[in-house]
Amino acid sequence: MERVAITEAAITVLEQLKAKHGDLIFHQSGGCCDGSAPMVFEKGDMYLDESDVLLGTLKGVNFYMNQDQFEYWKHTHLTVDITEGRGASFSLEIPLGLRFLIHSRLLTTEEEAFFNS
Repeated sequence: MERVAITEAAITVLEQLKAKHGDLIFHQSGGCCDGSAPMVFEKGDMYLDESDVLLGTLKGVNFYMNQDQFEYWKHTHLTVDITEGRGASFSLEIPLGLRFLIHSRLLTTEEEAFFNS
């Protein structure tokens, strides 16, 4: 079972970014402004520590969430998507006139049991 997924449209943009920038990571901090949106960085450009939770890997790109933010989202399944519009962040897709966003749904009973075992 997976806790995080990605749409085909977001995969297309992610692959473009990987071709241009190399290894990447997603991070969702939960901070102000666009901090609660998923942001993509070159691997090594974002300092990760014990307060970051690895939720999964999307097309070879690890998806991390700050532990405090994860406390709010731990009962949800997340899907990374892409939309037109300029976000207010340092995420690599911003110069393309795009931004990543999250769609969420509550975990099913089976998923909840799996992740809490």
